[in-house]
Amino acid sequence: MPNPLKEKHVVLGVTGSIACHKAVDLASKLTQQGALVDVVMTDSALEFVTELAFQSITHRSVVVDLFEPQSESGIDHVELAERADIVVVAPATANTIAKVALGIADDALTTSVLATRAPLIVCPAMDGYMYDNPATQENLAKLKSRGVTVAGPVEGYLASGLSGRGRMLEPHEIVGHVCQVLGHDGDLAGRTIVVSAGGTQEPIDPVRVITNRSSGKQGFAIAEAARDRGASVRLVTGPSALPDPPSVEVTRVETVAEMREAVLGACADADALIMAAAVSDYRPAKVSVQKIKKKNSDGPLVLSLEPNADFLPEVPNGVVKVGFAAETKDVEANASVKLEAKNLDLIAANNVTADRSGFASDTNRVVLLDRNGGAERLDLMSKYEVGHRILDRVVGLFSGPKT
Repeated sequence: MPNPLKEKHVVLGVTGSIACHKAVDLASKLTQQGALVDVVMTDSALEFVTELAFQSITHRSVVVDLFEPQSESGIDHVELAERADIVVVAPATANTIAKVALGIADDALTTSVLATRAPLIVCPAMDGYMYDNPATQENLAKLKSRGVTVAGPVEGYLASGLSGRGRMLEPHEIVGHVCQVLGHDGDLAGRTIVVSAGGTQEPIDPVRVITNRSSGKQGFAIAEAARDRGASVRLVTGPSALPDPPSVEVTRVETVAEMREAVLGACADADALIMAAAVSDYRPAKVSVQKIKKKNSDGPLVLSLEPNADFLPEVPNGVVKVGFAAETKDVEANASVKLEAKNLDLIAANNVTADRSGFASDTNRVVLLDRNGGAERLDLMSKYEVGHRILDRVVGLFSGPKT
């Protein structure tokens, strides 16, 4: 199962910002996913967090001096630069960004950055006025022109007490960018994958909707897996509490009509569509413009429903089509009917009433059925792993050149 972080050498540069505490969490998340994290700290970073904090997380030594007196070679920063698979500077202050842009190497971190051939991700963290300063913007533009990935910053509450753009991305978002950069040359490089996720909502009145229990977790996990294999990913999702996956183009919709428009537009030049969304089969025949009030009588409220049209037949020819079947009984039989009726290349079916395989769970147990009658029954695994297993099959279904 592809894991872009497993046993990868990640050099994490930490500079003097109040966001240093997030860097500890970032080091933890990278380590938990199998990365070998070597931390390089500037003197100013040591004013906010200690070496021990990172050593306790990574179980590896931390470089703080340009020439480590206890090092066998005395040039640990160069050795780190040579074996790095990726260098991440988080948080990156305006001062460090300026030095990197100008090629200044006067400490262990900037020397490591200058000495490495590995891809570089810079995660700015600073006061909003400092970020907006023309000098900072010019330095960031220089880095981008050299192929450096600049991740963030975002709007938010700043250490100054003000609110503005300058807040460092959250650690899980940075991990997403790291996975995207490391997986850039994966087996889906050059491919465009469209993924739908979540449930749709059909309005009854301005207050009420018809919807389903889909959380969007499976579709989001597929989008992240495709991103981590080098694909350009377009995610169309119904209402969901999940945050946008980093480095994924996200379109949020509500109704089936809106999902149809977004999915078909995204598929115009795509290589594959994976329909993980739970699309509403029916919608109210009439939508009330005012809230329907509860009446004093005990009589029932009768709601007339009409079917939503299936838009999968409108997907352009040549696009690999993968569907999902969320069933409660006769899973494979019902999925086989759906596979043929919708002219799919592959369908992933699961019993949503099964333990740890239903809506909102982090795991899933699915069976993959293809148009040749094949059935691959997967064990219980994370939805991210399910995404990779589906993508393994999608790769084998491609017949034409990359778009």
